Amino acid sequence: MRPRYTGMNDLSNAPSPEEERPVRQRKPDWIRVKAPVSKGYHETRKLMRELNLNTVCEEAACPNIGECWTKKHATVMILGDVCTRACAFCNVKTGMPRIVDPMEPENTAVAAAKMGLEHIVITSVDRDDLPDGGASQFVKVIRALRRETPNTTIEILTPDFRGKMRAAVEAICEVGPDVYNHNLETVPRLYPTIRPGARYYASLRLLEEVKGHDPMIFTKSGIMLGLGEQRLEVHQVMDDMRCADIDFMTMGQYLQPTPKHAKVEDFVTPKAFNAFGAIARAKGFLQVASTPLTRSSYHAGDDFAEMKAAREAQLAKKRS
Repeated sequence: MRPRYTGMNDLSNAPSPEEERPVRQRKPDWIRVKAPVSKGYHETRKLMRELNLNTVCEEAACPNIGECWTKKHATVMILGDVCTRACAFCNVKTGMPRIVDPMEPENTAVAAAKMGLEHIVITSVDRDDLPDGGASQFVKVIRALRRETPNTTIEILTPDFRGKMRAAVEAICEVGPDVYNHNLETVPRLYPTIRPGARYYASLRLLEEVKGHDPMIFTKSGIMLGLGEQRLEVHQVMDDMRCADIDFMTMGQYLQPTPKHAKVEDFVTPKAFNAFGAIARAKGFLQVASTPLTRSSYHAGDDFAEMKAAREAQLAKKRS
């Protein structure tokens, strides 16, 4: 049965309860991607295995892995591959993590050098078991990258450091990442079912703390669409992000990793994504990425260059 594209696809509200949904929705043509088979993909995979590095590309089953790895772009996931939380959308394993690998910072820097990365994205699992939530490992990775590949710009995507946020953010900002990303993931109403271990306003506060510590660090956050959120709820998230002075917003289609995860409520059309992107730009973000296949680190290097140019133009306008 071909799925009916409802909800935000035409920028209207969700369907009424009387309307039936198909039992199983097939992916529409605009989010189907080819299986990764290129030489570049296999070379990137081999390098990650040789250096004992995990990637969110693999662990989160990212649909863009073939394209990115062919171009020798990979998002390293530090602090192991086991998360202490169990978010309803995430494909990363949940359980008791292993001891932190002391070679991870050095191996990450070696990988960046071998791939010749101009821009690197570093993320992690949640490590609620660690006294600092894993912040010190982010610090070590950033320092290793600055030492080994000083011309590489660094983007980090951190957890919320629940209960340890202020000290964690301060320590990480001291070593100066170029971009600090932390995803809100969805609208506040859906947090109890989609992101039960986190708090929406705590995540906003984290990004405010980054700006308070160093206003020149670019901040970034994103949400998934297709989880049952309403159009006006998405607009409110945009306003909340701007109030927190977030520079860059990403919006992408949620895809269900396995039958055990949250279901896709809507496949949002490219037209609707474009409309959301236009609204976000009008609200004052320096950069917006809004397509069905958008993910936090997808085209991150190009987006960083555009965001940096937008800030420079903005500052030049203020000076004139």
